[in-house]
Amino acid sequence: MSEKSTRVLRRPPVWLPPALLTLAVTLTGLDSAQLWRDELATWSAATRSPGELARLAGTIDAATGPYYLLMHGWTTVAGDSTVALRLPAVLAMAVAAGLLAVLGGWLVDRRCGLFAGLLFAVLPGTSRYGQEARPYALATMLAVLATVLLVAALRRPSWARWTGYAVAVTALGLIHLIALTLLVVHALVVVVTWWRGPAAAGVAAPAAPGAARDGRMWRWVVAVVPVAVLVGPLLIEARTQRSRQLNWVHLARLDDLSALPGGVTQSSVVGGLLVGVAGLGAARLGRRALLPVSAVLLPVLLLFAVGAVVPLWVPRYLVFVVPFACLLAGAALAAVPARAALVVVVLAGLLGLPDQAALRRTHEWPRTAPVDYAGAARVIAEGQRPGDGIVYSPRRSWLFLDLGIDYHLADRPRDVLVTEDEDRRGDLWAAECPDPARCLTGAERVWLVLSGRHGEPLPAVPGKKGDALREGFTVTQVWQRPGLTVALLNRRSDR
Repeated sequence: MSEKSTRVLRRPPVWLPPALLTLAVTLTGLDSAQLWRDELATWSAATRSPGELARLAGTIDAATGPYYLLMHGWTTVAGDSTVALRLPAVLAMAVAAGLLAVLGGWLVDRRCGLFAGLLFAVLPGTSRYGQEARPYALATMLAVLATVLLVAALRRPSWARWTGYAVAVTALGLIHLIALTLLVVHALVVVVTWWRGPAAAGVAAPAAPGAARDGRMWRWVVAVVPVAVLVGPLLIEARTQRSRQLNWVHLARLDDLSALPGGVTQSSVVGGLLVGVAGLGAARLGRRALLPVSAVLLPVLLLFAVGAVVPLWVPRYLVFVVPFACLLAGAALAAVPARAALVVVVLAGLLGLPDQAALRRTHEWPRTAPVDYAGAARVIAEGQRPGDGIVYSPRRSWLFLDLGIDYHLADRPRDVLVTEDEDRRGDLWAAECPDPARCLTGAERVWLVLSGRHGEPLPAVPGKKGDALREGFTVTQVWQRPGLTVALLNRRSDR
């Protein structure tokens, strides 16, 4: 065996170091931050029955329905602890890093893939969304997987490869509808490959033929048919729910584009560094940059164009483009000595350390405004008595006060104002009694949980609920916890 062959055998596969590094980074402090509001919605949905999930999808959350169903199966096996809920995202990001290294190796060279994967591993955004029980890490993994399988099918067309691509891209659409903007990128690459050959699209294998008028185009069209069949109805249903699901989103503005790198990487400094190095990589690659450059720019520009008319612009919806920016950066790093490239990777990791530490304290934004659901639940647990009730203000809030307390307090007081819980309603919020004074009858002690800090909690409760509480109860004690106020109310003795 030659010396060169021995070195190749001893060298680990290109995907292994990035995958292991990503796994190590994202596992660190996995349960340090409490579940935040979006993750509480995941927990609420994942612990419902399939029938209840179907009702939820038909009411407000069709776009996330397939992910919730997946998490339902996962939690049935793994449980619903913070670590269990977040572990699928950890594994997805590790796989995404490995696949990115493979893709970089195919499109450029082994060094490009390796440095791209390592850079991706140390980004604060990789940890942020790799430690979140939401679909963005899975979408990132599927976006890279679908692109890897597309390149494989374009290089060596076969029905097996195109079938694998069809499965991956359909799964991508089911997990994250916005990520289907990647299909525009794939369509562009397929058209250029069909018209000018794989080399012109930057996807040619070393021994690939120069011409490509051999059926790749129509095979790709057939491969995306399942997307239209399976994802199309989901898209239509999700569109009807947009006013409820995204009522907190504003129209996109030009300054949103400049803030995007910091948003998806969870660090403005690291995001700026990534953009700069990726630009150098794009210049180095020339026409070979068609796929990664398009995969970064086209989804962003498409969502921005739509978001300027319809409120859809949310930076985290575009996390799946980050690996492709890392691929471009990897191409730049592959052109310099290995030590210099590693210095850049380490520098990115060091610059991101403050954000890495912050996101392990809280997933809320801004991170200076955490919400301590666990602290509020401990207050109630320590002072709770049999027969106590609990009231939330506000109930219909994206903070999900009731879910936060429910998650951390299994033996919780009776929710005295609930007439129909969220599971039966097929919603994220329970229905409350229209006559709070009547429903509070018989309650001698009530725990009041409010969003924000309130020295005088009763005046902060609006409407009929506040009137009933002020008329029937007095405040015995108040506890302040980050983002929340807990008050113990006792029935007035003169009532």
